[in-house]
Amino acid sequence: MATRSKKFFSGIVKRFFGDRRHKDGKKEKEDLAAIAATEQRVFRYETLVAATSNFSPKHKLGEGGFGLVYKGRLEDGREVAVKRLGRGSRQGAREFENEALLLSRVQHKNVVNLYGYCAHGDDKLLVYEYVPNESLDKLLFSRGEEGVDRRKRKAELDWARRYKVILGVARGLLYLHESAQTTIIHRDIKASNILLDGRWTPKIADFGMARLFPEDQTHVNTRVAGTNGYMAPEYVMHGVLSVKADVFSFGVLLLELVAGRKNSTFASLPDPDVGSLLEWAWKLYKKGQSVELLDPALSPAISVAEAEQVAMCVQLALLCTQADPKQRPDMNRVFVVLSKITTTTTTTTTTTLVLEEPIAPGLPGRSLLVEVVKSAKASLCVFLIEICFGLRLGL
Repeated sequence: MATRSKKFFSGIVKRFFGDRRHKDGKKEKEDLAAIAATEQRVFRYETLVAATSNFSPKHKLGEGGFGLVYKGRLEDGREVAVKRLGRGSRQGAREFENEALLLSRVQHKNVVNLYGYCAHGDDKLLVYEYVPNESLDKLLFSRGEEGVDRRKRKAELDWARRYKVILGVARGLLYLHESAQTTIIHRDIKASNILLDGRWTPKIADFGMARLFPEDQTHVNTRVAGTNGYMAPEYVMHGVLSVKADVFSFGVLLLELVAGRKNSTFASLPDPDVGSLLEWAWKLYKKGQSVELLDPALSPAISVAEAEQVAMCVQLALLCTQADPKQRPDMNRVFVVLSKITTTTTTTTTTTLVLEEPIAPGLPGRSLLVEVVKSAKASLCVFLIEICFGLRLGL
């Protein structure tokens, strides 16, 4: 039965992805409708118009490169989030279709739930469960000028809740990598793609750039897509994609949850000699001062046990962000470690959790700059040789 299911699914994937270059818009729409019908998750357009009050601006939740997201209420009382693809967006259409296919095969409490799909003329819509809290980035990175309500809500994101988010995202990624019907690499794990429900349970969202991963391969070469600061160096520089790229992104997210800061070269950091949160974390770790990375908003109220959790989380994050993907743990190891950290620091046991020592982390921005400089030097050498010797090297 499982083999038959895999063949059926691989047939859908081949039909969906393999012949895309030969399809016109009408054929793509027909194939999507067929997939949606197979999954029995088709919504009538009129239903979604009614649910969102004709896509009223008052119901707008946000927007992205693909188009807009609206809040709606179905006739059965369920609240939903409706993604509406912007017309004429070819890139958005590809990501939209990718998300429709992948999420229709995924069911997990730490992954946003796709209710259904609708194709109506030029309109393409995805219907999700509505997640009442904002995305993690809006709470985690809020500053004083963003209003009393936002500051108050960030204060609610104490260390216990942040750790719940860390554990939940790890559980969701483990499911995508090892427990889904086919291995899925998300490719864009970041704070803005983590939604929080009313109980602060994290849900991984936005599968527009996700990739199905062949079972018999350890990596694939592909076009680079993702967000600066979260992408693994081997992926940025060489387009080499594996599950370890998601592990790297998770490590960055883990540091951001500890520090309450973005891993960005434009972010202001207490240490002027470092260029990113990842570099600062590595510097503090080497000095035995990992806890100093902690968000100042949490420092006064944190317990000794929680401080131990923080230090181990920083060490785990640095293991996840090592430059060599082979040195990074897989998500199964990450989840096991996080579960043990919880047990070790909340009981009176004297058992000490021992983690391996991380090697220098991969700093994509700096590594990429080095590669660009090397490439520029090589091009200059070729140019000079051609001039001096009248040769055309064609390199």
